[in-house]
Amino acid sequence: FQSVSTQNPTMKIAIIGQSAFGAEVFKLLQSKGYDIVGVFTIPDKGGKEDILAQAAAAANVPVFKYARWRVKNQVIPEIFEEYKSLGAELNVLPFCSQFIPMEIINYPKHQSIVYHPSILPRHRGASAINWTLIHGDKIGGFSIFWADDGLDTGPVLLTREVKIEPEDTLNSLYKRFLFPEGVKAMGEAVDQIAAGSAPKLVQPAEGATYDPKMTAELAKIDWATTGATAVQLHNFIRGCDRVPGAWALVNGERVSLFGSRLVPAGQLPAAAAPNPGQDLLIEGYADGGRKPPLTHSDGLLLFGLDGNCVSVATARLEASGKTVPAKQLGLSPDQAAAGVSNLTDAESAMKPELQRIWRGILAREGDLPDDLDFFKAGAGSMDVTRLVEEIKNSIQVSLSNEEVYMATTLGELFALVVQRSRAGADGAGSFQYDAVRLQANGMEVAFPRQAFINNRFVDAASGKTSPTVNPFTEEVICEVAYCGKADVDAAVAAASAAFHSGEWGRMNARDRSRLMFRLADLMEAHKEELATIESLDSGAVYTLALKTHIGMSIDSFRYFAGWCDKIHGQTIPINHARPNRNLTLTIREPIGVCGIVTPWNYPLMMLAWKMSACLAAGNTVILKPAQVTPLTSLKFCELVARAGFPPGVVNVLPGPGAAVGQSIAEHPEVRKLGFTGSTPVGRTIMAACSANLKKCSLELGGKSPLIVFADCEFSKAVKMACNGVFFNKGENCIAAGRLFVEASIHDRFVEAVKVEIAKMRIGDPLDRATDHGPQNHRAHLDKLLEYCQRGVSEGAKLVCGGRRVAGLRGFFMEPTLFTGVQDHMHIAQEESFGPVMIISDFPDGDIDGVLSRANATEYGLASGVFTRDIYKALRVSERIHAGTVFVNTYNKTDVAAPFGGFKQSGFGKDLGEEALNEYLKTKTVTMEF
Repeated sequence: FQSVSTQNPTMKIAIIGQSAFGAEVFKLLQSKGYDIVGVFTIPDKGGKEDILAQAAAAANVPVFKYARWRVKNQVIPEIFEEYKSLGAELNVLPFCSQFIPMEIINYPKHQSIVYHPSILPRHRGASAINWTLIHGDKIGGFSIFWADDGLDTGPVLLTREVKIEPEDTLNSLYKRFLFPEGVKAMGEAVDQIAAGSAPKLVQPAEGATYDPKMTAELAKIDWATTGATAVQLHNFIRGCDRVPGAWALVNGERVSLFGSRLVPAGQLPAAAAPNPGQDLLIEGYADGGRKPPLTHSDGLLLFGLDGNCVSVATARLEASGKTVPAKQLGLSPDQAAAGVSNLTDAESAMKPELQRIWRGILAREGDLPDDLDFFKAGAGSMDVTRLVEEIKNSIQVSLSNEEVYMATTLGELFALVVQRSRAGADGAGSFQYDAVRLQANGMEVAFPRQAFINNRFVDAASGKTSPTVNPFTEEVICEVAYCGKADVDAAVAAASAAFHSGEWGRMNARDRSRLMFRLADLMEAHKEELATIESLDSGAVYTLALKTHIGMSIDSFRYFAGWCDKIHGQTIPINHARPNRNLTLTIREPIGVCGIVTPWNYPLMMLAWKMSACLAAGNTVILKPAQVTPLTSLKFCELVARAGFPPGVVNVLPGPGAAVGQSIAEHPEVRKLGFTGSTPVGRTIMAACSANLKKCSLELGGKSPLIVFADCEFSKAVKMACNGVFFNKGENCIAAGRLFVEASIHDRFVEAVKVEIAKMRIGDPLDRATDHGPQNHRAHLDKLLEYCQRGVSEGAKLVCGGRRVAGLRGFFMEPTLFTGVQDHMHIAQEESFGPVMIISDFPDGDIDGVLSRANATEYGLASGVFTRDIYKALRVSERIHAGTVFVNTYNKTDVAAPFGGFKQSGFGKDLGEEALNEYLKTKTVTMEF
């Protein structure tokens, strides 16, 4: 805080009170130049000074610690004389729990001012913040008033107001407003007194209330009043906070509840279910016919008589003092600690190490019993931090302080440590699902077959399944959930709850980054398994799947994980509304629930390109993978859960585009849709998005031209051109769809390409020597054969290929080469999306002519040029109508470089910083002061 000039900067002040709030007021008044002649505070507790006393002692200000100020309603003379000797001109009471005699209050020249955390005359009394929340006040705040002989009834000097947010707690309201703004206001009040301008506004009688001190007796939930509706119950729980804590009798035991949040109407968590332990019998709860309690991943759902509900995160069992997740109420100890069986040697070794840590903290010797409670054995809050750090350093398991408060015995903490160790992530716990298990590529691979909603693998609502086929063997790998509109609705509800009221929506950007980095690490640990599944499901050559399909997916998540805490707005100079001044700033915010629809050519990589940016921006997502290649997307979901992502953040629904994709596009709560696929389907997606003005980005078809000039590095151009066409079996959105080769090298170029094609080894995609695997699925192979037949019928010269590979099981297409292709031909205008090279020549030196022909297409995704002439390279780069231009290379994409097309190839970007813009919205805030 900066000092302000006053008429009486050396005014002598006595500060009476305690706490961090009092210490900050003390520091502020000192910084303003006031003479703090003494600090009066409470006696030491447990040998520790109050923080206000510490601050005063550090500044060499006299400190006085009185247990009481009066006896038999009379001020203690010795205390009064000691106080008078200081010559204080003003008493400042920032927070004071003691009764101060009126002789002390009225003695100074300017008497005394007091801070009170409500807008007086409302909520007079010692529990003002509690009652502000319990009564559901929309506006709260604080008052600074002149002390008199009444109870918070003196004239008001100033007030400050704040809007009470639906999710505010006593702690959040205090930290974000009452504490920081209160400290500043105390300084302003003293300035006004020093300047002789401080008002004394008599409190009105109208609206005055006095609320009793909140006690344990008053904190019992009355289900007919304080718990009648969901809003009333939420307000009561958050108003009672942890002390004294709103409580009820649950199965005959007194249980305090805290950490409540309102569940939006119609957004019941998808995984909500009856308690898996004994029935919860809550005294008075069932009166009036309200719905029974349910548990879900974040806590316990309690219903009001209005049918709406509150989610409670934490419960305290008052008999034992133990704090547990509310969702564990009614569970037996074995159920609560489920998942800690069949210990490995390494896990067994954690127990004595945990005992060693406890012995050091608690100063105990010998073996410690499992039921020893950390806090009842003498530990305090600082010991929790030490415990968490020692466990992290010696056992390599990360816990939060809050988790220690919920696992207070040695046995409970050991179970928690083992669960975290098995998950390899904070909070993930063990993760089970009905896995498909196969022996392939010299390993066992395991993957899900169900939809993934709210961190659970579930069957489609209809119970339907569809087969996914191995394109190499033409055999069914497994049956996969066949989702529909009902599944989309469930996934959107889960994603919406996660974004608007779940842990993900409240998470710090750096914590979001930490989860994404952990997910990338898990993907890398499973990269061979992921690549094997990708090869089995899509026909991708294993070595390519390992390096590109999976490798670039991992790179994408790591790249965007680094962006999470670097998303920020700007401050903008605008014209001032004189004589006032203005400040304008922008805030970059996540959009909300996003939909993603991915293609079948790069199943995991297309997921990663879009989802990594989407999650980095803070959104939640529903993804529909291609119906013919869902398996790596579902395996990815297993890793999401193991990484510790909160429920509802990532949801994946395999199924047909007409049902799942269309429902995502039409759903009003999905605010953004990212799509990669064909141009015709892209038009359908865009039309569906337009119905509810949904933001969308489309990466669609292409017919990417590759221009080869005679002055190129010939052998490199040939190899790169073959790579540009035949990479990933030609199932590549930026494949070089048409080559323009300068006439003087055309024939030589064609012969060199034929040599390269002859070298290609076609076969099992899991064989490390294979260059060319099967096409993705039968329908696509049939379309490629039709495409080649049309090229021949229109007069193009089929140099080689154009047929299905003979004598080989699987959807294999011969690498194909056409020459003599004229501009009007179908194969010159439309992409094959397969291993088909289309070559046309152009006259030597005709740069403008070849550019005109290259641009004579409705697509504009990618392009390329090979030349040693920098002028030609730059001219092509400038004039070509494509979102990407490769110069003397091809297919060189990188997670840091934006990717996307022009014209009928769509709009919007994947990858690079620009991709974040697709998943963010900008809010402008203008302030006047």
